Amino acid sequence: MPDAPLRTCVGCRQAVPATDLVRFVLLDRTLQIDLGGTARGRGAWLHPARECADRARRRGGFARSFRQQVDDTVLADLFG
Repeated sequence: MPDAPLRTCVGCRQAVPATDLVRFVLLDRTLQIDLGGTARGRGAWLHPARECADRARRRGGFARSFRQQVDDTVLADLFG
């Protein structure tokens, strides 16, 4: 049985199994959670932790991953 694929958290930049992260996709420059992991297009991965969300917002992790400006206000709604 193969191991789970590794993905890098856009907050802390650690490579971990994808099952430990939440996938986000971009719709109209706004982040959306992809709980099923099946949405089409490029995805960005984040630990479900406030620290990683804060780092991603502060360092522009999602903008870097998607190569464009991103409305990441959903992170504030999710992580306070």
